[in-house]
Amino acid sequence: MPLAATHRSGLVDQVIGQLREAIRKGEWPVGERIPTEPELVAGLGVGRNTVREAVRALAHSGLLEVRQGDGTYVRATSEVSGAVRRLCGSELREVLQVRRTLEVEGARLAATERTDAELAAITEWLDLRDRAQAGNDFERFVRTDTEFHLAVVQAGHNTLLTELYRGLTEVITASVATTSQTDVSGSNEIEHRGLLAAIADGDPDRAAAEARGFLDELLARQDT
Repeated sequence: MPLAATHRSGLVDQVIGQLREAIRKGEWPVGERIPTEPELVAGLGVGRNTVREAVRALAHSGLLEVRQGDGTYVRATSEVSGAVRRLCGSELREVLQVRRTLEVEGARLAATERTDAELAAITEWLDLRDRAQAGNDFERFVRTDTEFHLAVVQAGHNTLLTELYRGLTEVITASVATTSQTDVSGSNEIEHRGLLAAIADGDPDRAAAEARGFLDELLARQDT
């Protein structure tokens, strides 16, 4: 990965910014090891202490994980996602509760704010999701389901809500995978056509009710 040479002022903050951007863009995917300390020193043109402070700060925020004797690995693509990983861990119920808070309002906004192009994109993602389900393609199903929900939130045109939701991509994807059957063609999978119809009809109350309904169903399953 090409790294820009840093200026002398605010070196640690500059290095943090460059490393964070590389992680956000996926140049170092989640779960993979980042370059070694000597490689970062050479690529950035800064001292070891500067690199160590930057890595330590990103580890504290949840983006990186330092494994003694092994290296430093990417843990999440944003501070929000990293924080959720630390606070929630495997607590699926908490993740679903946060999803409900964001996705219900996202669906409500999408029903009144979406463009025709955004409605077409939402429809396409749902079609891809349903085809993956019909073909029992678990990995593709999880990816397209996540993209469908993100497209709905984006269509609400609330920048902060979208960024909060995007920052939770890893845990949202994990929640989709955890709540889906390995055999995704099974009959008890969640249906989203009602949500799509409500958004298409411009009915915010119905869209919110549809989003709340399927997430409540997922939460109820955790009690069984």
